[in-house]
Amino acid sequence: MIKLGIVMDPISSINIKKDSSFAMLLEAQRRGYEIHYMEMHDLSLRGGVASARTRLLTVEQNPENWYQFGSEQVIPLADLNVVLMRKDPPFDTEFIYATYILERAEELGTLIVNKPQSLRDCNEKLYTAWFAEFTPDTLVTRSKAQLRAFWQEHGDIIMKPLDGMGGASIFRVKKDDPNFGVITETLTEHESRFCMAQNYIAAITEGDKRVLVVDGEPVPYCLARIPQGGETRGNLAAGGRGEARPLSESDWEIARRVGPTLKAKGLIFVGLDIIGD
Repeated sequence: MIKLGIVMDPISSINIKKDSSFAMLLEAQRRGYEIHYMEMHDLSLRGGVASARTRLLTVEQNPENWYQFGSEQVIPLADLNVVLMRKDPPFDTEFIYATYILERAEELGTLIVNKPQSLRDCNEKLYTAWFAEFTPDTLVTRSKAQLRAFWQEHGDIIMKPLDGMGGASIFRVKKDDPNFGVITETLTEHESRFCMAQNYIAAITEGDKRVLVVDGEPVPYCLARIPQGGETRGNLAAGGRGEARPLSESDWEIARRVGPTLKAKGLIFVGLDIIGD
């Protein structure tokens, strides 16, 4: 029997209608895997051995009662065949420490998805710079002056933190927006933190697409996320509407270009967010 571990945010707080980790757990259970549930605080390292307090987990597609815990045990992570690292951002020092613990288990033969070193190296937002031909004009800086110049150049930009998710703290700043200063101060914490600015892409009004790449190969259908009620953000967590669609030719091109690099880095399960065609 395959023993599968998962490190995730509290399962009690997820929305099973849109949570991809929950979908993976359902499929793992269907295949007869033994599922070991962990949160980051359950991980530990002693004498070079990575361990965790795990709870056996069963899940069901029931919005009122979607999980049950079984027995609890402390085990070496090397006893598991695979561990899914599914903890949501922020990408902070605690997250980094967790990847080092998981890396010790990886060195003893456990498959960690995704590779711990690459989780550290390939920040979800910053790593797009390695594929700049597929991205909007992008500036990463702490400098208010650089952000202002970028805004004045484009006239309509998106500003966001580097460690956010789910559409949180994403701002659209149009020409002559009086809130530019306070937005910049908030995101950079008075020029003490990096943030990202990108030129606004009008096609976002029709939504973006989450394209999955598994072991370097694109899944032929994507999740289109469509903004609602005048929103800029299509994220489901921000109220966007989800819709399944086949990949466009442009989607295939991007995924096939990026996929081999992701696979080489041990990034086995990746979502690409694509706007327009």
